[in-house]
Amino acid sequence: MSTAGRTSGNFGRHRKIVPFEPGSGSKPGSTEALRAASREKAASLNQHVLGYGEIAEREWAAAGIDAPDLPRMRKYRLERIRAELRRRGYAGALLYDPVNIRYATDSTNMQLWVAHNPTRHCFVATEGPVVLFDYFSCEHLSDHSGVVDEVRPAVSWMYLYGGEITEMKVRRWAAGIAELVREHGGGNNRIAVDHLDHEGVEELARLGITTGSGEAVMENARLIKSPDEILAMRRAIVACEAAMSEMQTALQPGISENELWAELHRGNIARGGEWIETRLLSSGPRTNPWFQECSSRIIEAGDLVAFDTDLIGPYGFCADLSRTWLCGDGRPSNEQRDLYRIAADQIARNTQLMQPGISFKELVERSAVPPRDCFPTRYGVLYHGVGLADEYPTLPHISDWTDDTPDGVIEPGMVLCVESYIGRLGGHEGVKLEEQILITEKGHQKLSAYPLDERLLAE
Repeated sequence: MSTAGRTSGNFGRHRKIVPFEPGSGSKPGSTEALRAASREKAASLNQHVLGYGEIAEREWAAAGIDAPDLPRMRKYRLERIRAELRRRGYAGALLYDPVNIRYATDSTNMQLWVAHNPTRHCFVATEGPVVLFDYFSCEHLSDHSGVVDEVRPAVSWMYLYGGEITEMKVRRWAAGIAELVREHGGGNNRIAVDHLDHEGVEELARLGITTGSGEAVMENARLIKSPDEILAMRRAIVACEAAMSEMQTALQPGISENELWAELHRGNIARGGEWIETRLLSSGPRTNPWFQECSSRIIEAGDLVAFDTDLIGPYGFCADLSRTWLCGDGRPSNEQRDLYRIAADQIARNTQLMQPGISFKELVERSAVPPRDCFPTRYGVLYHGVGLADEYPTLPHISDWTDDTPDGVIEPGMVLCVESYIGRLGGHEGVKLEEQILITEKGHQKLSAYPLDERLLAE
């Protein structure tokens, strides 16, 4: 593998390690030249370079949502990470969570697969480069970002690749990480790590590298969104809601839960979205209790159909919305309307309480909760943060607040989801609603806009 020198205005001279270097003077027709041409072609056709397509762009234009400035957004994110690393006294962050890697580099690679197969990681030096260790022959996947300073092949020491000699791979992996820390740490050998098996922690320690909580670093870095991130999130929500509309059109008696859920996936992917984290859609008697995943059950006229999108859409942003619909053309029962009204009122009341400066605990103390006969089946949280996925903080009902529940303060730039599930203990059906809310300097702004089912709201 050849290397080529490269100078960065931010970090001084360091190497970008790749199988080739475009423009390196390779002879025409040589292996190096062909590799360079192949990489340049791949980089120009990267999904993040091509964008999200005519369908999504048309819908965003109709909604009046400007495009985010992605280079500025990426710079903001790195500054957030490094500020948090400095505050906590770390030389850098070693990231394995693909969502954290996305935040740091705005690059992706087989996101769900690498979430449970640790074959891609990233080192963000507090005072130094961003080094992406990518999967074999995937160097071109981060060329668009402008914030990745070095690309190196990842040393994966999962058992799938290492077998009974995994320990040897661990040593080789750790030597590379330790070299980076010593080169850019300025004598500080303490790094933050988000997810790392004990073998890695132990080998780094043997080499004199101590580790701390990378989750704390990254969750706090991701907490406050920039204006460009809000634009990207708005676009993701518009795409999600367009897919929800297609899903609602498909909701007819006789469709299965699985078929209906597939409409949301199709609409998300068609608009350049990425994945959906759960399968939370249920109908009729399967809506109570909550958390049934979608099934082959055939939806019948008169059923309530409840779902939670948990959708990772365009730009990697989460659109986490819940709705409950009535299937068919009939009228809802009094019980269905009562449950729906309770849920809608709880969401409305708790949204109004979301103001900058209020503490987490005060917010939940003042929040509306389900009535006594619905309280045992309550949703696990009243509010939670959201960004590239569900994020810190998570705020439970006050009755579930314990000594180890973290307190804090609601700040401008945070985005929170407000949740409600209403179903009577032992009841037939239940209602799930959820909205996505931006905290502003003066109050809050609802980012989600998909209408509630008016038939269920009618008196």
